[in-house]
Amino acid sequence: MDFKLQAFKVPMRVSSLANIHYFEFTNEYHTEENYHDFCEFLFVDSGSITVNSENYKGNLFVNQFIIHRPNERHSLVGFGSTAPNVIIIGFECKSPELAQFSKQPTTLTPEHKRMLSKIMQEGMSIYEPPYDIPNTTYMKKRREYPFGADQMIKISLEAFLISLVRDFGKHENHNISNSEAQDAHIQSVHQYITEHFSEKIALDSLCFLFGTNKSSLCHNFKTAYGMTILEYIHYLRIKEAKRLLREKNMSVTQISEVLGFESVHYFCRLFRKYTRLTPTQYEKSVKSKLSL
Repeated sequence: MDFKLQAFKVPMRVSSLANIHYFEFTNEYHTEENYHDFCEFLFVDSGSITVNSENYKGNLFVNQFIIHRPNERHSLVGFGSTAPNVIIIGFECKSPELAQFSKQPTTLTPEHKRMLSKIMQEGMSIYEPPYDIPNTTYMKKRREYPFGADQMIKISLEAFLISLVRDFGKHENHNISNSEAQDAHIQSVHQYITEHFSEKIALDSLCFLFGTNKSSLCHNFKTAYGMTILEYIHYLRIKEAKRLLREKNMSVTQISEVLGFESVHYFCRLFRKYTRLTPTQYEKSVKSKLSL
C-alpha cells in the first residue's frame, strides 16, 4: 500500500538566536540608536519605557511588546518615576507576518506571558549568565544543558510567535468551560495579590474573598503559576524592592516598611535569599552593569 506523505508548511521559522536578556533598568537609563540584521522582541515586564524606532515612536507600558524588524533603527529611554524591567530576545526570522508588530504596541494575555516565561526558562538553561549586560554580542552556552533545549527554545519561540499572529486583533466569543471558569477564578486571585502584595494577606482572607477553601486555593494557584501564594508574595515584594533601590529615592529601612516586612533584618535576609546580594550590593551591581 502506497502512502502519500504530506510535507509540513512552515510559515514561521526561527533559524537562530542572537540573545536573550532580562534587564532591570534604572528609570533614567537610555540606549544609543542601533540596528542589526535580526528581529528584536521587546517586552515590558514592569514599569514603562519610551521607544524610538523607524516604525513606532511612543511609550510601551507593562505587559506590552513590540518587535523591531531586521535593520530597523531603534533606541529606548526610561521615563517617569518607575524603573522598568524589560525582556529582550534577538532572533532570526524572515516571516513577513511579524511586520505588523513593529508598528504599535500589543498587550500580552496571561497565556502569552506563560509562553514567554517558558522561552526565558529554556534560554537560561542553555546560556550562561549574566543576562543583563547591555550590548552583549555573544552569549556563551553552558557546558551541559538539558537534552533538546536548543530545539525546545526554537519550538517554543515559533509557537509563541504563531500564537501572536493568530490572536492579534481577534475578539471571538467562546462558550466558557469549567476549566476556563476555574482559570478565570484563580486569575482573579492572582490579580488581587498582585495589587495588594505590600499588605498583609492571609489565606483565610483570600478564601473568604473568593469563596473557596485553603486546599483548593493553594493547589490551583500552585498548578497555574508554579509557585505557592507565599512564594509569589515574596517574589513581588523583592521585585518591587529592586525597583525602588534602582530609583534611589528611599533607604533600605523605608523600603522594608513600605513593602510590609516585619523588620529590616528579615527583609535583607529574604532579599539575599532571592538575589544572593544584600540590597546595597544589588544597587551597586546595577550601576556597574549599566555603566558598561
